[in-house]
Amino acid sequence: MATKIHTSSGWLYDQVFPHYEDWPIYKLARNQEEFVDLVKQESMKTVHDLTMSNPAKLEDELAKTLYLERVRMKQTPWKADKPDEKSFWSNIKRMMVRVDAENEERSAEEYEAIMKTIVDRYAWEIAGKFDYNAYSFAKEFVSIGFSWLLNASQGKGLSRLWSTKHNLHEKIKLEGEINQIRNLARKGTVVMVPTHFSNIDSILIGWAIQSIGLPPFVYGAGLNLFGIGILAYFMNRLGAYKVDRRKKNLPYLETLKTYSTLALTHGCNSLFFPGGTRSRSGALESRLKLGLLGTALEAQRRNFIHDPENAKRIYVVPVVFGYNFVLEAQGLIDEYLKRSGQEHYYRENDDYATPFKLGKFLLKFMTVSSEISISFGRAMDLFGNEVDENGRSIGKDGREVDIKKYFYSNGKIIEDRQRDAEYTIMLGDEIVKRFHEENIVFSSHLVAFVAFEIIKKRYKKLDIYGLLRLPEEDELITYEEFAKVIGKLKQVLIELKDAGKVKLHDNIENGDVGSIIEVGVKNLGVYHAKRPLFHDKQKNIIRSEDFNLLFYYHNRLEGYGLAKHV
Repeated sequence: MATKIHTSSGWLYDQVFPHYEDWPIYKLARNQEEFVDLVKQESMKTVHDLTMSNPAKLEDELAKTLYLERVRMKQTPWKADKPDEKSFWSNIKRMMVRVDAENEERSAEEYEAIMKTIVDRYAWEIAGKFDYNAYSFAKEFVSIGFSWLLNASQGKGLSRLWSTKHNLHEKIKLEGEINQIRNLARKGTVVMVPTHFSNIDSILIGWAIQSIGLPPFVYGAGLNLFGIGILAYFMNRLGAYKVDRRKKNLPYLETLKTYSTLALTHGCNSLFFPGGTRSRSGALESRLKLGLLGTALEAQRRNFIHDPENAKRIYVVPVVFGYNFVLEAQGLIDEYLKRSGQEHYYRENDDYATPFKLGKFLLKFMTVSSEISISFGRAMDLFGNEVDENGRSIGKDGREVDIKKYFYSNGKIIEDRQRDAEYTIMLGDEIVKRFHEENIVFSSHLVAFVAFEIIKKRYKKLDIYGLLRLPEEDELITYEEFAKVIGKLKQVLIELKDAGKVKLHDNIENGDVGSIIEVGVKNLGVYHAKRPLFHDKQKNIIRSEDFNLLFYYHNRLEGYGLAKHV
């Protein structure tokens, strides 16, 4: 059973591994050069296998890589890019031209030598570092800083800044299967897969991980973030490896996947945002990016090959962030509506591209009085099976499942990319399902959903863009109608909760309809200049000042079949 200790920022769990020398991420950092060499060797082996050492195929992949990199440098340069980018790729071009000119029958070895030069660069570009002193400082800095900002928002006078009256665990609720996760972290490797709504998610999940007593995780962070001074300083020392979503060429993608796979086989707990980027619509993720998720499956296969009987198991933990409001909601929903799902036109927007913007962002986040939840789901294996307290996989029939058999073919464990891709798709589907089950519904989510659906039902012939262009006078809802539907959906949500399909905030489960409306409307309007929802002083009419924002918050409850009850 976990022991809790009290600190100035609230109650924390004791550390699963008290001595940092025992942390896998620390051990990896001590042997970084050897690890990166291993990444390079494994990546080249994969490229070799995929191209079958065919000179024509190797030449084609090199040409594609060179072309895509030159386009990237011209069209989407980032501050975090290395200063020698142009000279490096110019040199790669010269090497390819020289091979073409000097050899009528070009050999695979010559092209593989060029490929090795590229993979070497990518491996060191991706590689993360870990510095225990930097981690200790960052851990205290975030906790104290968050507590300071929280207390700054709760009273008057300078003394409030140093008060311990309010702590983070009153504002940020850590809920769910924490003891199970701590127990499994002692037995195997944990992969956390959180939802992604805000830029604050990365900082919050790091704080939550250390709060529940787990050692730091390896995680992939966008390369663009490494161009921001103070953020880059810490990320370069806290185990973050760099992910450049602009790079779509074979050697880069295989090197990135190899890095993640080997970190997992070395026992490093890992964090993936499977949605890939923040939810633009405000809805829970329904389509996941499966590339890095698939590396967990490959790592498990390798663990079984290394030790078939006592292989270290990898456990997947879905995590759902619950916000009453999202600071970036306005920009996110506007972008979602503009691009209409055409993802290839999306260009990354840095909401905190400077330390000043980051500080301003955090100040707004912590000083607006509104509760946040971080819901840790029950762990599962890489095939979506439930996992018990001893780390054993349990099938739907209640019997133990030997997951090693998933990797067998003709009596032995083999690599089968097509089979494993199907397994990863199945895991992705299960994660999406679990996101909905672990989601904690706030009053703000419910009132936004009901208000939007009432208007939508009135104008059934209009598409979403037609609804968003309605004049304000056509968006009015009587309080009586609104309260009636809230009461009806409250009962539906309780039934869904009892069936294990969703979780509910106490205000919805135990509050009356009037309280649900009051708390929900208040929290939706606590930050945005134009309120997504409000009522007049007499509480006769419900209306919105920004229907786009109302749509964003409404989308949080999509996927539960609630619309048919409105």
